[in-house]
Parts: sequence; C-alpha cells; structure tokens
Amino acid sequence: MGLARTNLTLPEDLLAEIDELAGPRGRSRYVAEAVAQRVKRDKLGKAIRETAGILVGTPYHMNRDQVTAWVDELRSEETD
Repeated sequence: MGLARTNLTLPEDLLAEIDELAGPRGRSRYVAEAVAQRVKRDKLGKAIRETAGILVGTPYHMNRDQVTAWVDELRSEETD
C-alpha cells in the first residue's frame, strides 16, 4: 500500500497530546492508526444500520426474549 501526503489542521492542544504520546516523529503513524480505527467503526455502523431488521419475516428472525434464551443457552454450554 502506497502512502499519500496530506495536510491536516488540528487544534494545538490535540497536537501537543499526540506528540506527547507518539513523539513528533510518530505523528503520521499515530494519526493513521486512529483514523483507520474510526473508519472501521464507521463502516461497521453503516453496515448495521443498512441491515437492521433484514431477518424480520424470515424463519431466522428472533425476538428479544428468544435472543436472550439463545445467549443464555450458549453461555451455559461454555460452563459445562
């Protein structure tokens, strides 16, 4: 994967905190890792929103009580 240069504007106090944690030579890596985590979280959130309720009306749909019972059953199998 190649690298691309960009220009970011950050609040001075945030930049100081980044430098304190990552060091001035570690800024890019620190910011890239933070942004990658945020992108992953946002993509997961989008997928959840887009697929919410997709099983309603199918044989695979469970209501809240059925899910709770299923999870309890799985947990009991772990302790057996």
